Amino acid sequence: MSDRFDAFVIFAEMRTGSNYLEATLNDLPDLNCLGEVYNPTFIGHHNTFEMHGIDMDRREEKPLDLLDAIIENAGDSLPGFRFFHDHDPRVLDRILPDPRIAKVILTRNPLESYVSRRIATETGQWRLTDMKHQKSAKVEFRLWEFETMLEDLQSFQIRLQRGLQTTGQAAFYIRYEDINDVEVVNGLARFLGSRNALEATNSKLKKQNPSDLKQKVENYDHMVRSLAKLDRFDLSRTPNFEPARHAAVPGFVLMPETGLMFMPIRGAALDPVKDWMAGLEGIGADKLLTGLKQKDIRQWMRKHPGHRSFTVLRHPLERAYHVFNSCILPADRPAYANIRRVLKNRYNLPIPKDGLIPGYYADQHKEAFIAFLNFLKGNLAGQTSLKVEQIFASQTALIQGMGNFALPDRILREEDLIEELPRLAASLGHAGREFDMALPEEPFPLAEINDSEIESLIFDIYRKDFLNFGFQTWEP
Repeated sequence: MSDRFDAFVIFAEMRTGSNYLEATLNDLPDLNCLGEVYNPTFIGHHNTFEMHGIDMDRREEKPLDLLDAIIENAGDSLPGFRFFHDHDPRVLDRILPDPRIAKVILTRNPLESYVSRRIATETGQWRLTDMKHQKSAKVEFRLWEFETMLEDLQSFQIRLQRGLQTTGQAAFYIRYEDINDVEVVNGLARFLGSRNALEATNSKLKKQNPSDLKQKVENYDHMVRSLAKLDRFDLSRTPNFEPARHAAVPGFVLMPETGLMFMPIRGAALDPVKDWMAGLEGIGADKLLTGLKQKDIRQWMRKHPGHRSFTVLRHPLERAYHVFNSCILPADRPAYANIRRVLKNRYNLPIPKDGLIPGYYADQHKEAFIAFLNFLKGNLAGQTSLKVEQIFASQTALIQGMGNFALPDRILREEDLIEELPRLAASLGHAGREFDMALPEEPFPLAEINDSEIESLIFDIYRKDFLNFGFQTWEP
């Protein structure tokens, strides 16, 4: 047994050579790999449905009992098993953070794995021990199928990587091409704590399809063209350094009698929507339910079967301009006094000390707003000492944060509220209640100061919102 580990797991996928690696490791007397013990259709290997007295039903009910049994019955050898992305996720939650379980990550070129899997499916041959029994076939490349496989693989690899990083563990990485290299395999054995070494890798299993891809794929030229369109390195991904948000549940607004919940986005419409909600029941806005805890809202949900929830989006430029005018420019907003002071002193925000004063003109306001936007650009990218406030955060991040508790079943846009809110009210038995979208006046109309520089900055800052919600260039 290893002094460092109680067991080991080989993270792999179908057609990555995991059978071959298992067979080779099992040639070492102090290592014992037991197969895919959490495969949904068998335990360990095909046509085996029990291990250490635990059958499929018990494994389904208590999957960790099998892991415990494997470790308890290990004897003098270190036990291990293979684990794929579609195996029991409850087990992954247990083994990934455990430093007493060694991690081996086996990888292979995804395209080769895909083609090999398609051939095995066509021929029904998943293992080969003698070349005279080899079956071969040409297969059709299907882009959608390959992309689905690639997405599953990448998501699983990212989860493994993060799990190892956050727990300070290191895995042994081995490629498909290395599993026939006895020196590499012996290095893996030493990593696992084996006191033995191999003179050669296992010779029982044979490579099933040694020819190149052109001989194995019917529509090879189509495959080449299709793959050329794939963004293999995810070059189009927008780097995201914005911190994750919590659900901000205390800010939710609920109606006492009607099953309607408003999940507001800071910096977008709030008071006009609250006034409209209060009017539905003929009460004051102060009688609406807010400042609640999660358990209180869950109780409200149970009392209001068929309840509805919604949030409201504002164009990113209008939202940033409103936040600047209502939270940063005024000198009498205690909640933002520290932010305002830092922006003025450290980031040279050219706004009057006493807020909006006579002699402060539109050209000065434009200069100050641009300086604020440049601050936001660095702030959301994690380049400033100030935290990302909810009023600054992207609407994408705020809605994702809501999802930690509940997702709104309607995401409305401010410009559509006059039509959409009465329709929502009618679905809850409040027909005929109109909505008045009255917003506070800004010191200077946005149209008076907006230009291409501001438009470019806003897109850079809130690129995720533009992409996720389809916002276009702002028009007055």
